Amino acid sequence: MKIEGQHRRAIEALSDQHAVRIIDQTALPHQLTWLTLETLADAANAIKVMQVRGAPLIGATAAYGLAFAMAKSGSDASLEKGYDTLLATRPTAVNLRWALDRVRAVLQPLASKLRAEAAWAEAGKIAEEDVKANQTIGGHGHRVFREVLADKMGGGVLNILTHCNAGWLACVDWGTAVAPIYQAHDAGLKVHVWVSETRPRGQGASLTAWELKQHGVPHTLIVDNEAGHLIQRGLVDLCIVGADRVASNGDVANKIGTYLKALACKTHHVPFYVALPSSTIDWTIRNGIKEIPIEQRSAREVTHVSGLNAKGVREEVLICPEGTQARNDGFDVTPGRYITELITEYGTFSTNATDMRRLRLAAGL
Repeated sequence: MKIEGQHRRAIEALSDQHAVRIIDQTALPHQLTWLTLETLADAANAIKVMQVRGAPLIGATAAYGLAFAMAKSGSDASLEKGYDTLLATRPTAVNLRWALDRVRAVLQPLASKLRAEAAWAEAGKIAEEDVKANQTIGGHGHRVFREVLADKMGGGVLNILTHCNAGWLACVDWGTAVAPIYQAHDAGLKVHVWVSETRPRGQGASLTAWELKQHGVPHTLIVDNEAGHLIQRGLVDLCIVGADRVASNGDVANKIGTYLKALACKTHHVPFYVALPSSTIDWTIRNGIKEIPIEQRSAREVTHVSGLNAKGVREEVLICPEGTQARNDGFDVTPGRYITELITEYGTFSTNATDMRRLRLAAGL
C-alpha cells in the first residue's frame, strides 16, 4: 500500500544485509519511524512491545526472527531456543506458532550449515504468500461489498464499520479486513468507513485512520461505545473485522470490543464479516470461547493514555485516580453463530460445521 504516494510494506527484507525493516507502530500516527531488525532479540522485542502487531505480520516477523537465530548458529539448540523465545512473545495470535512451526519443519532435516539460508528463504515465502492471500481476500470482500450495496435501498455510499486495525499495518501488505475497502475504493465504489478507536491502545485511531488517510479513503473516527448507536440508527451497512485466532467451530478471537459489535449487528440484522487468511484458523481448538488463550496486558494501558501535547511532544497522562486497579484483556471471542461469513483467500464460508469442513479441505488440511 502507500505512504505519501509511495508503495511500502509493513516489513521489508534487506536481502544484502539479511535484516528486515519495519515501521515502529508504537510511534504512529504522529511519527513515521523505520527500524532495522537483525537479531532474534530484535524480532522478539518488536513483537512483544507491539512495534509490529496483527496476526499475519507477527507470523512473518517471527519467521524472520528464527532466520536471525540460525544466522548466529544453526545448531538444534539454537533452533529450539529461537522457537521458544519467539513463541513466548504473544499468546493469542495463532499465526505466530503457525509460522514458527513451518520454518522449523523446513530446518529440522537440514545440516546446521544450511539452515540460515533455508530459514531466510522460507521467511520470504511466508511474507510473499501473505501478500498474495490478502490481495485475494480483498477481491472476495470487494464482491461481498457490491452485493451488500446492491441490496441497499437507494444505493449510494456503503457505510462500513471496522474495529482495531486489520489493514496493511497488521500484515505484510494489503491487510485482511481493510483489503476489500482499498479494492472497492480503488474500483470507484463509494465507501465510507466508521473507524472504531479501539481502546485501550487505540489501534483504530492511530493506525486504521492513518492508513485510510494515506490512501484517501473517506472515514470518520468514533469512540468505541458509539458503534451500537450507529448500527441501531441504520448508519452502518456492514461490519468487517480481522482475527487473531479462529477456532475450528468458527468462534473468532479478535481485539477486545469485537464481541459487542457482533451482538449489535445481530440484533439489528447488519451483516458481520471476519476477514482472515486460513493460517489464522487453529484447527486444534474445537471451542473458541473455552479454549482460546486471552492475553492479559498491562493495566497501565487502561489507566493512562498517550498523545501529543500542545507543544507537539508525545506524553502519557493518568486518566483515573492514582492507584486504581484496572483489568486489560487484550481480546474477546465472538461465537461463530454471530458471524455472517468468514472471508478467506479461498472464498467466503459460513461458520457452520459443513462450511468449516469445506474450508479446511480448501486449505489442504
